[in-house]
Amino acid sequence: MKSASASHKLLVACLLGVSVLAVFAQSPKAAAKKPSVQKAAADPLFQTISALDKQLFGAVDRCDMAKVESFWAEGVEFYHDKDGLTVGREKIVTSIKNNLCGKVKRELVPGTLEVYPLNGYGAVEIGVHRFLHPWAQDHGVVGEAKFIHVWQKQGSKNKDGQWKITRVISYDHGTAK
Repeated sequence: MKSASASHKLLVACLLGVSVLAVFAQSPKAAAKKPSVQKAAADPLFQTISALDKQLFGAVDRCDMAKVESFWAEGVEFYHDKDGLTVGREKIVTSIKNNLCGKVKRELVPGTLEVYPLNGYGAVEIGVHRFLHPWAQDHGVVGEAKFIHVWQKQGSKNKDGQWKITRVISYDHGTAK
């Protein structure tokens, strides 16, 4: 009986030790790598990129192709897990017109948006979005994808003094229906 009790105490001590280590493993540095939603929402860069994201996909949802075109750098590269690489603003805008415009509505998954500065260049935006068929009979989610947008700020290479998307990576992360 004593050996069973000793084994039980040892198991409890080990579990407690692992729990304590897990708490300390979340160091302030590790916690600082991912900004809290409250901190991010107050950050001017986060606010800027979040607003640009809403403007871009608002234009896509309205099929305002002139506005959509204004967000893309001339030599933009779009890496898509299913379609591969698309290079150039004209090809991307045409693809958006043919595949998204009037067919799906984009929705940013709440709480997934992250924005990080790229010193001397602009910012990187990371998030998850889903595409819906609000005008079709199924009214369901078409798919959900993780995306990374690299935004370039004025004064780097673009001449019109605005933010432009220069790179995109988009991939299904396993939740598409």
